[in-house]
Amino acid sequence: MKGLLQRVRGARVEVAGEVVGAIDQGLLVLVAVEPQDTRASADKLLNKLLNYRVFSDAEGKMNLSLAEVGGGLLLVSQFTLAADTKSGLRPSFSTAAPPALGEELFDYLLGKAKQVHGTVASGRFGADMQVHLVNDGPVTFLLQS
Repeated sequence: MKGLLQRVRGARVEVAGEVVGAIDQGLLVLVAVEPQDTRASADKLLNKLLNYRVFSDAEGKMNLSLAEVGGGLLLVSQFTLAADTKSGLRPSFSTAAPPALGEELFDYLLGKAKQVHGTVASGRFGADMQVHLVNDGPVTFLLQS
């Protein structure tokens, strides 16, 4: 499972002009599910997302986690993040999980996040989404579980 996290000052996701998820300061995470992923993969990724130290402490060093700063978490499914881009000029999506598995594990990740973290929002699985964000830094990391 892959999570492309971006530290944001704010972010929102729209579907057909309607805001379906939004946060203020926190993390926007684009999530890709791969065929070998399991609930254990989702648990591991969630642990990293909540505890990865990407927020500045009093000295300006990245020493604080999302859990410590109480920021929002916006999860957005993005199967294209799982694409194989090693050869050719067109991405292959054979490395992405089938839609049913992708949706099951994304929903599981989202549900677990809502159980353990204060502010959690999401996009809509499989929808054509417009993602708006103010990247803070910019700070962006690719996490894999």
